[in-house]
Amino acid sequence: MKTNTQSTTELTNGVDTGALGKTVDAIQGNPAIAAFKFRAQNRLISGGLNRSEVQTFHGALQEHRTDQNPFVLYNDEPPVLLSTDQAPNPVEYLIQALLGCMTTTTNYKAAAQGIEIESITSEIEGDLDLQGMLGLDPDVRPGFQELRATLRIKTRGPKEMVRDLYMGSPVYDTLARPVPIKVNVIFEE
Repeated sequence: MKTNTQSTTELTNGVDTGALGKTVDAIQGNPAIAAFKFRAQNRLISGGLNRSEVQTFHGALQEHRTDQNPFVLYNDEPPVLLSTDQAPNPVEYLIQALLGCMTTTTNYKAAAQGIEIESITSEIEGDLDLQGMLGLDPDVRPGFQELRATLRIKTRGPKEMVRDLYMGSPVYDTLARPVPIKVNVIFEE
C-alpha cells in the first residue's frame, strides 16, 4: 500500500519500510545508535493506588520527548486485593505490555520481510498465587507461575516465516529470559 505525500512512502502493515531499512543500515554502520535507555518514575498515592510517569528516554544517541508532558499511568488493585480498582494493577500492565510488544514486533518484522499482515489479535491469561507474594508458602513464587498467550494472525504470507516473529519482542525476551534487576533502597528522613 502506498501513501501519497510530498514523496512516496512505502508502507507495509502501517510501517514505513524505507525508514525501517535506513534505521537498520544506520545501526549496522554505527551499533551505538541501537542503545536505548527507557525510564519511569512512580509514587504511592494510597493503598494500592500509585502513579507512574514516563517521559524521556535515550536512544539513537540522543534524548527524546524532552519538551512534552509525561505519559501518566495509574496502578491500583481491585477491592478483592484491598484497594479501589481505579486502574489496572501492575501485573495486568505486565501482561498487556507482553501482548503489545509481541504484536508490534510481529508486525514490524513481517513488514521488514515484505509480508503483509491483515490483522493481529491476541489474548493472555496468567496464573498467580498470592501465597508467594504474602510469604505464606516458600515453595510458591511471588510472580506468575505461567503465562499463556494466543496470537491470531491473518496473513496471506508464508505462515512458517511469521509464526515465531514474536520471539524477537523485547518484553517477551525479558520475561522468557529474565534480566538481572538491581534495586537500590534509600530511606528518606
